Amino acid sequence: MIGPVVTGQAVNSPVILIGQAPGDKEGPAGKPFAWTAGKTLFKWFEAIGLDESQFRSRVYMAAVCRCFPGKNPKGGDRVPNQQEIATCRQWIQTEFDLLQPQLLIPVGKLAIHQLLPVDRLVDIIGKQHQVRVDDRPTDMIPLPHPSGASTWHRTEPGKSLLQDALSLIGKHPAWRGLLDDD
Repeated sequence: MIGPVVTGQAVNSPVILIGQAPGDKEGPAGKPFAWTAGKTLFKWFEAIGLDESQFRSRVYMAAVCRCFPGKNPKGGDRVPNQQEIATCRQWIQTEFDLLQPQLLIPVGKLAIHQLLPVDRLVDIIGKQHQVRVDDRPTDMIPLPHPSGASTWHRTEPGKSLLQDALSLIGKHPAWRGLLDDD
């Protein structure tokens, strides 16, 4: 893994967004989702009530791994391996302990898989799931990764399932509470 460690703002929030790992642009920018995927992600959240600035100040942003995993020789970013995921697990576990989230929004298959086994995104995106965090039931609404390299969220059925997921997030009481902060 290649430093620096990338984290979001320290926000006491009932909602936690969980990404995979920062890309190569996030380290120099000093914040998660600071590049192309972030532009797409924040358009999604703006459609349900929070622009990027509001989102960053009201939603806790975590990641499965906190440093850039490096480039994949075949293109794109390398997916963190199981040892790297295990090494970083203490951070997200501590965040869960402190924040006791009401809503988890994992972004992408790797982040989703940390909470719920997944083989195919079509089986899990667009639905609300209940997972156990610190032995408490917690709502989870997963999203696909907003990567420009992925067409999943731009073609059917992914496009419709993404809209279903965003609608569920927009109606969730924890999300609605974030909108009341204006």
